[in-house]
Amino acid sequence: MAVKVLKPITPGQRGRVVNGFDAITTNNPEKSLLTGKKRTGGRNSHGKMTMKFIGGGHKKRYRVIDFKRNRHDDVSEVLSIEYDPNRSAFIALTKFDDNEKRYIIALKGLKVGAKIVSGSNKSPNIGNCMPLSDIPLGTIISCIEMNPGKGAAIARSAGSFAQLMAKDGKFVTVKMPSGETRMILSVCHATIGSVSNSDHQLTVHGKAGSKRWLGRRPRTRPVAMNPVDHPMGGGEGRASGGHPRSKNGIPAKGFRTRDKKKASNKYIIERKKK
Repeated sequence: MAVKVLKPITPGQRGRVVNGFDAITTNNPEKSLLTGKKRTGGRNSHGKMTMKFIGGGHKKRYRVIDFKRNRHDDVSEVLSIEYDPNRSAFIALTKFDDNEKRYIIALKGLKVGAKIVSGSNKSPNIGNCMPLSDIPLGTIISCIEMNPGKGAAIARSAGSFAQLMAKDGKFVTVKMPSGETRMILSVCHATIGSVSNSDHQLTVHGKAGSKRWLGRRPRTRPVAMNPVDHPMGGGEGRASGGHPRSKNGIPAKGFRTRDKKKASNKYIIERKKK
């Protein structure tokens, strides 16, 4: 995978860096795994705008992703690596022996024709999904479950991964992509390898229209608003607006919003770095 730095033949292309999509093998998604995706434009059922800075964007169809990987012991073959407009990572189309097809999050190094499987007592090869209790210590993992059988919830975006650090009884210790170290039930499943498209972080939009394609309208700075619109608005001249805070008045940039009485706090060994 690589990125392409465009030549500045127009003002919008100057400084623009796009994904090379070297890993993509087809442009035609599997029709049986496509569903519609409705857009709200940030408006509720009465047509009132309840979320700012949302609207437009390219029309999309949702790809149904298999986050549970619940066909245990059934081997599937990777048919293609595809682009998914709904996420930063690439996706892989897999087919089982009974011709059932499913999309999964593509892993870095996963090739077309590779055989992958999920279940207990499997070899820790890239793309295989296994219980955390069966994965060797120090292994790079992604698409991790938080609750058994609920499906992957952690490390699903482009280039992200976690690392299995220790095993202790019915829990294992995992170092998260954020740097946080926490315990997860050992019966939860995870996929071997890091998520594909690690070059996603190197891309540069280069022009405002690139954000509009994603459905994001221009964002107004809070200090440029009026007091009625934001707590940081108003004042004479270039007023700083006081302490950074959200539209609802909750402090930002360092203020911790996690509930101190949250039940899962006891599973966190080390907090993520500030």
